[in-house]
Amino acid sequence: MKSAVVRLSALAQESRLAVFRHLVQLGPQGSRPGEISEALDLSPSTLSFHLKALAHAGLVEAEPDGRSIVYRVDFTAMQGLLDYLTENCCGGNPAVCAPSGRGVRAAVARPAVASKPTLRNARTGK
Repeated sequence: MKSAVVRLSALAQESRLAVFRHLVQLGPQGSRPGEISEALDLSPSTLSFHLKALAHAGLVEAEPDGRSIVYRVDFTAMQGLLDYLTENCCGGNPAVCAPSGRGVRAAVARPAVASKPTLRNARTGK
């Protein structure tokens, strides 16, 4: 569980999550810092900070490639985090947890909005 907390903490920052998602999209080939920086419009020092945090969390691996470094997602670690988060999903009934077809983007783009009680109806109950 401790590694899950560390990994989720590393992803709980907007730029860092963007870097991670970018590397996920690139797949096992990964990318060099200059390319990532350009693609995400991040300064080299900011990117370096975020890559270090992702590597410390075990989500990203850095591999020397000549005079450069290639960063790749550790897909085993990513899958381990997903497995941990979903291992007891829906009381262990996988049929209930089946994807709806809407996908995560749809759920994030249109979050359910609960009506908030106004001061008037909170006092009167109406």
